[in-house]
Amino acid sequence: MIISRRSAAAVCGLVATLAVGLFPPAAAAADEPTGKPAPKVDLVLDVSGSMRARDIDGQSRMAAAKQAFNEVLDAVPQEVELGIRTLGADYPGKDTKVGCKDTRQLYPVGPLDRTEAKTAVATLAPTGWTPIGPALLGAAEDLEGGDATRRIVLITDGEDTCAPLDPCEVAREIAARGIHLTIDTLGLVPDAKTRRQLTCIAEATGGTYTSVRHTDELSGRVKQLVDRAADPVVTPVATEGAARCADAPQIKPGLYSDREEFSEHRWYRVDVLPGQELRASVSVAADRAVDRDYAVLLRAMTVHGREIVRGAEAGDGRTDVISAGLRYPKPPADDDDSDVKPAAETVCLQVSNAFSAPDSVKTTPGLPVELTVDLVDAPDEASDVAAFGLGRGWWLLATLVLTGLVAGLLWGWISRLRVVVRRTN
Repeated sequence: MIISRRSAAAVCGLVATLAVGLFPPAAAAADEPTGKPAPKVDLVLDVSGSMRARDIDGQSRMAAAKQAFNEVLDAVPQEVELGIRTLGADYPGKDTKVGCKDTRQLYPVGPLDRTEAKTAVATLAPTGWTPIGPALLGAAEDLEGGDATRRIVLITDGEDTCAPLDPCEVAREIAARGIHLTIDTLGLVPDAKTRRQLTCIAEATGGTYTSVRHTDELSGRVKQLVDRAADPVVTPVATEGAARCADAPQIKPGLYSDREEFSEHRWYRVDVLPGQELRASVSVAADRAVDRDYAVLLRAMTVHGREIVRGAEAGDGRTDVISAGLRYPKPPADDDDSDVKPAAETVCLQVSNAFSAPDSVKTTPGLPVELTVDLVDAPDEASDVAAFGLGRGWWLLATLVLTGLVAGLLWGWISRLRVVVRRTN
């Protein structure tokens, strides 16, 4: 292909030169489809009355936010579709019903026109309420459609003023939709209540919380989050485990997300061929206040209910995520007939958690679950208890009994020898 193009260029040099002049390489490359959906980011900015406070580098919080936005807009990667939503920007009155609906899309999510976006931000002035919950719902709608990664970046200086619509519950509901939308929160000179609320919102969707007290911190962090949206990531596949193995979904190697109620068991099925090793891990996130003692269990079972191997982890105190994993190497088939395809074994994966919560904490939606499944070539030589069959029931019991018997006989012999020596002396 390269040789033919060079030949054509040599014969028709003038035509090629004109073509290059009319269609620059950069423009041609920009028009080529990448095959990957553009990541989407919605910046949600608090424009409530409290943004007038002058405590960020000698200027108002609103002025610091505008300056940071201008710097961020100049640095947005070309492949990112970005939008801006405001909350508390239009209604200065005291009517709660009106003030709690005060959120609008300032700049639609899509290819960025930097001049137009900066002009829209320049018109903002601190005005009204702080309806964080409604703004998050609006931002989730802004990002609807397609399979691209989605990220909301919330920038506010105070907690929500539109109870009983709890923004933390709103974030959990958004996460429960299975659309893989991440919410990152930034608190401008936050107090303790604001920190707790913004942390809860971020944790509900796997996002991050950042406290900001300087303009450069704000612009730097928002740039970082926008750049992160442009980085390639593995998006979990939403699935729903069953109450028993017979009804469980059949899953293949990959990353899966689910929701699990407190102290619930969920089942999934994986086919493992002879000569393959099943590797699985599960993470359960505590996206709300939970009791101090907790645990997660991942078990590989046969379809008849016999345990093959398990992985478990427990803890005590504050946690965000607790994980467990297991490995199950399946020996190669003994049949030498290469024309016969070996039959796969259906392995049932059981995910259980031992979380509990105070009565004041809502248990719905369930806790976020992330399940990773991989199938690799089994090791040639057994190197762990799963490969030897230990942990499958009788083998482990027999090993423990034999070890105990030998240890008992040895200890009895040593004790008798000590008694004989004492009597002799």
